[in-house]
Amino acid sequence: MEDDLVVTRSVRIPRSELEVTFSASGGPGGQHANRSNTRVELRFDVATSSAFGPGQRQRVIDRLGPEIRVVADDERSQLRNRALAERRLVERLQTALHVEPPRRPTKPSRASQRRRVDSKQRRGEVKRSRARPSRDD
Repeated sequence: MEDDLVVTRSVRIPRSELEVTFSASGGPGGQHANRSNTRVELRFDVATSSAFGPGQRQRVIDRLGPEIRVVADDERSQLRNRALAERRLVERLQTALHVEPPRRPTKPSRASQRRRVDSKQRRGEVKRSRARPSRDD
């Protein structure tokens, strides 16, 4: 259980299913950036993973595709970049697995309907009071 990446209560990804590669991050940073492989690329194959049920797997594939690729090169440390990549993967999967609860249509209350009609009548009275007087007045 410790070797699993926890996404939700029901989804735990075994770290053995994650493909991790390291490379030089590039960009500024001097000698450290040129010699250290701190950039982390994390690949996760959703289609073959044992972490999902069939419905969850289909939802993730529909939203993110059959393979998810996450890259992190923000930090100078390979360990921190790996943790950052795993966190980004978890966030993407949580978003993809989220199901919106169905909307329950509601009716406006009787009091709110009455307030609405009263407001419209008051507004109509104001507009009628602005009109030019007729010949009868």
